[in-house]
Amino acid sequence: MPQFEAGTFDCIVIGAGHAGVEAALASAKMGASTLALTMNLDMIAFMPCNPSLGGPAKGIVVREIDALGGAMAKVIDKTHIQMRMLNTGKGPAVRALRAQADKVLYQQEMKRTLEEQENLTLHQGVVEKLIVEDDEVKGVLTQIGAIYRAKTVIITTGTFLRGEIIIGDLKYSSGPNNQMPSIGLADSLRELGLETVRFKTGTPPRVNGKTIDYSKTEIQPGDDVPRAFSYETTEFIMDQLPCWLTYTTPATHEIINENLHLSPMYSGMIQGKGPRYCPSIEDKIVRFADKSRHQIFLEPEGRNTKEYYVQGLSTSLPEHVQRKLLESVPGLEKAEMMRAGYAIEYDAIVPTQLWPTLETKKIRNLYTAGQINGTSGYEEAAAQGIMAGINAASRVLGKEEVVLSRSDAYIGVLIDDLVTKGTNEPYRLLTSRAEYRLLLRHDNADLRLTEIGYRLGMISEERHEAFLAKKQLIEEEIDRLRQMTIKPSEEVQEIIRESEGAELKEPMKAADLLKRPEMKYSQIARIVPPSEEKPEDVAEQVEIFIKYEGYIQKSMQQVDRMKKMENKKIPEDIDYHAISGLAKEAKTNLSEVRPLSIAQASRISGVNPADISILLVYIEQGKIAKISG
Repeated sequence: MPQFEAGTFDCIVIGAGHAGVEAALASAKMGASTLALTMNLDMIAFMPCNPSLGGPAKGIVVREIDALGGAMAKVIDKTHIQMRMLNTGKGPAVRALRAQADKVLYQQEMKRTLEEQENLTLHQGVVEKLIVEDDEVKGVLTQIGAIYRAKTVIITTGTFLRGEIIIGDLKYSSGPNNQMPSIGLADSLRELGLETVRFKTGTPPRVNGKTIDYSKTEIQPGDDVPRAFSYETTEFIMDQLPCWLTYTTPATHEIINENLHLSPMYSGMIQGKGPRYCPSIEDKIVRFADKSRHQIFLEPEGRNTKEYYVQGLSTSLPEHVQRKLLESVPGLEKAEMMRAGYAIEYDAIVPTQLWPTLETKKIRNLYTAGQINGTSGYEEAAAQGIMAGINAASRVLGKEEVVLSRSDAYIGVLIDDLVTKGTNEPYRLLTSRAEYRLLLRHDNADLRLTEIGYRLGMISEERHEAFLAKKQLIEEEIDRLRQMTIKPSEEVQEIIRESEGAELKEPMKAADLLKRPEMKYSQIARIVPPSEEKPEDVAEQVEIFIKYEGYIQKSMQQVDRMKKMENKKIPEDIDYHAISGLAKEAKTNLSEVRPLSIAQASRISGVNPADISILLVYIEQGKIAKISG
């Protein structure tokens, strides 16, 4: 096939899923000329699995993406059909927003966002090969022979690399939702020496909402107060659609047990490792045999469709068995299945081959982001996408690369886990993975990350000024409450009694009274009113900071200790095998990951405190042998 020169860019993004769109937008916003190449322009930001965003940890990531200047939060705010705040009865560290998406409107709005972005060219094409010279990426070659040159390339191919769909004993080459798989690029990556693994994920069947008997299910409405992911959203969707809750039955479990021999997971047809925290219904029944039932959520896929996503019934059993499963679930006895569930196997690269910037260690200026790095979830993909886009553009523009720490953001936890520990299954972000989760809250993502987004040119001047004004209001109000003294008047005692708290025996600072678990900022504001009413988000920050000040200070002390270890840098070309005293496993794992700091080294599997002590001594004494060559 004849080849031809098709264009030259600062950055090429391969793929336009949730990672690809954020990568392309970030690169273009920062001023790098960017090309987004995707197999199908009609599938931009497609949701092949659950039509929702957010939830524990993941919802905070969406806020963090927004604080950096990304698009996901704004787009879901414009196109959701339901919004709920989860864990409202618990502490602020685990509260999380979750939105049900109109999946078609979400795609359309994200495509429009890309089309309107300056410095961004959007093109349909299939990348077959990377152009690499002297271990440095120079561009890409497409299926039709088009050569695009670039200073940086970001691969965000999701589950398309050598994708195979599996239903029962049927197995065929395909990307998600019967899209074209990416075969040539997968071969190109292996030829370049990148190590890959085989992972698996899956989806449940979809049913026609007209055929659901809602009387046998429990309604799950959205919140009746305005909610939004983006800090810039000012218009709220209050016309929401409900979801519905039902459960599996003993009959469901019996059908699965009788047909396990037909499941590709148990017949040996599926070789890839699936996500532990989002198992198929077959896996759930086998692993949790003592449970008499499992939750099933019926989730509408949009306002202009009757298609419902059967959340919790992910399966790759044959279609005739899937039909029986649906009939066994209350409310779905007569449900018409519109699409069968399926499993998909795909190639992912081993993420310890990446630097914390998401650049590959083997090939300079080549970055990867999203499910290709072994993650699951749209939010995890988008988080990696925005960071890869930021760092690719920074490389081109001569700016300092950005690596978020574990105390900066859940995004930092996610990327550090991947590049330091790797993963032997599709990685899902959980609140339990973050050691500083009291600092990484839904409510304070802007306070943590807006300055970074502004410095990169991804946050507008207007938004930055509004952010600074909010920050000042918070600081002033905290300072005011620390200085104000409340005397035990009858009016004060009455307000305290309303909260069932102990009456004041002597004067007390307003901030100390607010520290009481039963007291709210709104009550303190009645006792010592501010000169003007504070916005809700300011009041929330004031209350959280004062109430949890002791815990926050302890967390910050831990962060300071960790930063000292992060500041102890390790040369990239160190030869760990030449350091006597290190355990054999530590030498192997340190050589593979090549950590950039003592802190990162301490998080590597198989590296124990004794190894770290030896490493510190060698670094401080400057005795380290370097890798030759």
